[in-house]
Amino acid sequence: MLGRAPAPAGRPRVVAVDGRSGAGKTTLARRLAATVARSAIVHTDDIAWFHARFDWVALMREGVLEPVRRGEAVAYRPPPWDERSRPGAVEVPAGCELVVVEGVGAGRAELADLLDAAVWVQSDRAVARERGLARDGGDVEGWDEWEAEELPFLARDRPWERADVIVAGTGIAPEGTLLVSGRGRPPAA
Repeated sequence: MLGRAPAPAGRPRVVAVDGRSGAGKTTLARRLAATVARSAIVHTDDIAWFHARFDWVALMREGVLEPVRRGEAVAYRPPPWDERSRPGAVEVPAGCELVVVEGVGAGRAELADLLDAAVWVQSDRAVARERGLARDGGDVEGWDEWEAEELPFLARDRPWERADVIVAGTGIAPEGTLLVSGRGRPPAA
């Protein structure tokens, strides 16, 4: 699908992979990136790190997506990275054909003009919670704090309504397959 279409002239395709925490976004982003030899993944968690869980749009726009859309290489260090001496940078090499922006809020309304496509990874809330807690070492308090911000953010922004594709993230699809539905159906609670 994505690997067959040519990239826009002078820049990579930009695809958002959005969904609630624990839905399977990172797994899907890796699978999508694996279909295109020259690809990069940008994680919203890296942009938001010690900044704000959901108030990171300006950092993503100015630091990553606008330069990517101009066809520029990116080596972006969000301000908290310098403040806290985090090594490295959010990198998108020159010549990429695909950039996958992955994370809760990747397909948000404020970024829609910079995206070529958006995918919503649908998940059962209970399964997503179980997966997230396992991933995060069982930090129930941290999960509850995150979800207290995530749920109202998603209710306001409704990124699934802008999604070009909705993928089952916590379904029973065997490895290597994706369950896909029609466009814009709301997630189950």
